[in-house]
Amino acid sequence: MAAPGFWRRMVAVLYDSLLLLAVLFFATALVLPLNSGQAFTSGQAYYPAYLLIVGFLFYGWFWTHGGQTLGLRSWKLKLVTNTHRPLTWKHALLRFAGACISWLFLGMGFLWILVDKKKLAWHDRLSGTILIFVERNEPRRDP
Repeated sequence: MAAPGFWRRMVAVLYDSLLLLAVLFFATALVLPLNSGQAFTSGQAYYPAYLLIVGFLFYGWFWTHGGQTLGLRSWKLKLVTNTHRPLTWKHALLRFAGACISWLFLGMGFLWILVDKKKLAWHDRLSGTILIFVERNEPRRDP
């Protein structure tokens, strides 16, 4: 079975980024009263850490509960392990960390898909996961 290509993945990432942005706005609104209603400053290290944890929980929950975020579902993709099993939280953590590293290196981990024979990104390899195509009418099964 052919693996999803670079552009399909990037459009799914764009979809998910918009949804994640809304979640991060909401998460910020929840903790803003704890900062006396003031904007967070660069010297407050707990705030970026909090947002990183929220991002992980956002992706981790979708990945471990059906393998599809809204972006993946829209583009008929599903995330599974290399053995086509549902992801565990360990897989999700490794994938999230690998994706963060991929972005830190100016997206090189994602661009790797263009040269990899199996069309795998760095975070695919690190976490032992793959993206597969799903049929249009395939029912979603939560573990």
